[in-house]
Amino acid sequence: MNPPKMPESYPFWTMDKIRYGDTDKLGHVNNAVFATFLETGRVDMLCHPTMSLNDPGTAYVLARLACDFHGEVVWPGEVKIGTRIASIGRSSLQLQQLVLQNDVAVASGETVLVQMDETTRKSRSFSPELREMLEKMVK
Repeated sequence: MNPPKMPESYPFWTMDKIRYGDTDKLGHVNNAVFATFLETGRVDMLCHPTMSLNDPGTAYVLARLACDFHGEVVWPGEVKIGTRIASIGRSSLQLQQLVLQNDVAVASGETVLVQMDETTRKSRSFSPELREMLEKMVK
């Protein structure tokens, strides 16, 4: 996994507030919270009100999540999460993400999502229309 650490590589950005309850005995944000930061970034992109990134009758399920830690995150404050589509499979998306605090890279992640048919609960190939739209977003 080698998501780029340059913020300009990520077309979609969102933020998350760091909560006091996110911290651990060492005074920094607990490692488990980084998965939540990555979730915030991908959900904000996938559920963006101006675009639909899945076919009707489908939802995305998480197939893989990897996170590399580059630095501490401390409370109080916020993090910025950059997200990009790195590649597209038959029914899957590989996302890469970057987490920044105070414009410093503190984590990077890679996620694989699979488009699932909500009725059959099995993977469903992307429609040609959705694939075309997603391909334009690959960075």
